[in-house]
Amino acid sequence: MADYQERPAPTTTIIEKRSGGGTTIAILLLVVVVAVAAFFLISSQTRKDDAVSSAASQVGQAASDVGDAAKDAADTVKGN
Repeated sequence: MADYQERPAPTTTIIEKRSGGGTTIAILLLVVVVAVAAFFLISSQTRKDDAVSSAASQVGQAASDVGDAAKDAADTVKGN
């Protein structure tokens, strides 16, 4: 009888490397969207702050005008 050993069949291992290209693009897109949204929110807040400052300035000027008018009216009453 012949002596022989069974050898395991040769195996081939294939290793696939997958890049995260799709994930990277999605993350970059998300960062851009967040940056644009933050810009518009900050810009909107600045416009609101400017509007409030302008309104406060106008109220201050109106109060000054009322005070001047009251002084003129008092001077007119005293002058009569």
